[in-house]
Amino acid sequence: MQVFGLLGNPVSHSLSPPMHEAAYEERGIDARYVTFEPDTEDIEDAIVGASALGIQGLNVTIPFKQDVLALVDPDDLAARIGAVNTVDFSGRKPTGHNTDAAGVRRAFAHHDVALDGRAVVVGAGGAGRAAAFALADRGMDVVIANRTVERAHDLADEVDGASGHGLDALEALVPDADVLVNATSVGMESDETPVPPETLHADLAVLDAVYTPIETRLLREAAATGATTIDGGWMLLYQGVAAFERWTGRDAPVDAMNEALRARI
Repeated sequence: MQVFGLLGNPVSHSLSPPMHEAAYEERGIDARYVTFEPDTEDIEDAIVGASALGIQGLNVTIPFKQDVLALVDPDDLAARIGAVNTVDFSGRKPTGHNTDAAGVRRAFAHHDVALDGRAVVVGAGGAGRAAAFALADRGMDVVIANRTVERAHDLADEVDGASGHGLDALEALVPDADVLVNATSVGMESDETPVPPETLHADLAVLDAVYTPIETRLLREAAATGATTIDGGWMLLYQGVAAFERWTGRDAPVDAMNEALRARI
């Protein structure tokens, strides 16, 4: 039996196990997906131990995405983003990857959104970094807005052609945007939005990384203008799809994974 899993603290809330196990069942793979919750100071021992025990792959979540970067051989994208969320143990040394970026791109692709023009990314944390690099690598003009403007400037300095702003700039930035990504936790289990509703418009595609609730206030207000709306479940799904495909070398059963995921959101 192959073993894959999730490394984080806490991880009891994770929706990854049912999603991945649905994929193993659909593809007839003898595997299990389990969760691991080491103490924060034990992350290096956790990676070494996973390798020694023959675990094939790990997803990595808060608070370990940056810590793991120094413990594996990261690919170029993970190194640029500065975070690893997927570890592959199939080689002589564990390799690190960031499938959050793939999650962003494939969520837009699933909704037939062309990634050209201007993208506004709200948030400069882990999800914001992945989104900014993913969209810039597709040739989009990326602008980053963050509550702490210095963090927006710092991220913009790392992303080709990007610019950084405070949240107060959204009023001017969003009306001219083609794509909008909320990569903050605003709206998670609360009826709030980081984006002024009057700035939303019908030519916009809006991805909200929040998936609890699945329909956030931002998405409701965007839909009311005729904008294309993409809930956070799609980003979660497609980052898992990318991890499955990297670990197994097989096409992921996207429909089965999505059905398992949405049954639990």
